[in-house]
Amino acid sequence: MRAVLFEEFGGPVQVQTVADPAPSAGGVVIEVHNTGLCRSDWHAWAGHDDGVALPHVPGHELVGVVAAVGAQVRHWTVGQRVTTPFVCGCGICPWCVAGQAQVCPAQTQPGFTHWGSFAELVAVHAADVNLVAVPDGISDAAAAGLGCRFATAYRALTARARVAPEQWVAVIGVGGIGLSAVLIAVAAGARVIAVDRTAAALELARTLGAEHTVLADGRDVPAQIHELTGGGSHVALDAVGSASTCADSILSLRRQGRHVQLGLLPNVDGHPGVPMDRVIAWELDLLGSHGMSARDYPPMLELVSAGRLRPQALVEREVGLAEGAALLPTVGQAAPVGVTLIDPRRP
Repeated sequence: MRAVLFEEFGGPVQVQTVADPAPSAGGVVIEVHNTGLCRSDWHAWAGHDDGVALPHVPGHELVGVVAAVGAQVRHWTVGQRVTTPFVCGCGICPWCVAGQAQVCPAQTQPGFTHWGSFAELVAVHAADVNLVAVPDGISDAAAAGLGCRFATAYRALTARARVAPEQWVAVIGVGGIGLSAVLIAVAAGARVIAVDRTAAALELARTLGAEHTVLADGRDVPAQIHELTGGGSHVALDAVGSASTCADSILSLRRQGRHVQLGLLPNVDGHPGVPMDRVIAWELDLLGSHGMSARDYPPMLELVSAGRLRPQALVEREVGLAEGAALLPTVGQAAPVGVTLIDPRRP
């Protein structure tokens, strides 16, 4: 198969011909139709993830068709159209049995623990626990991001922050996961403030329903949010993953507000400082959101099928493997407007 591969962290990224994957006993191989180019893939290329072994094929957001099935798989057959959470549970530990596969201690992650979806084919383990059938009415463009950015934002707002109608939600950083959060918060009836360093990204967030936008141009972002909301946001999400955006999210909250960390904070130069004095004095909740178990997908899929959530509206462009390989090293410095999808079937 053709795949995007790198042989050293931070090194050249090329399209190469490599061996096709074979399904594990409980797993499947998926023919990839679309896969999202995500900042997490850049972290893997940069060497920020301890579990990535070289050489490596990145990619973890995907939609496709089952191409091969392991001998122990019971619920899936060749030809079914599927997606999968980027966190794949083992299916047998207490966390998985309780429906919390996103924190499974024995989890696997395509594009991190093994070769991923920037390829014509990708292997997914424990398929009976981790695959999600994609309804016919949901396009590949809508389904591709449901494995990571969209599902992570959905669970962050609904299950972790438990956002309610008319509450203020500040989204710090409106790349793919931030724009997903804007869409989901608006659909939940919340009032959204989008923050970004790129004016075009903020304009897209406004078209998706953000009530206010704040340009992160050196001015005091939390102070602007406190002024706009009359005391701070009820919920704030760091959708970037840096010391400054994490602090801006926390400091933008009102008393007893909820911060959700969506962007990765890799321990590259030491873990960033967090304004814990504010957390204590204002009784703030600090929450993480690490994907979403396949068991929890049906309510989200119903909203997508009904048109109340439109992940396809986030897609900026679709490219082939070669252009995807060229774009991957730029993701850490780029200021994207919307989501880039890779279609491995393209020439």
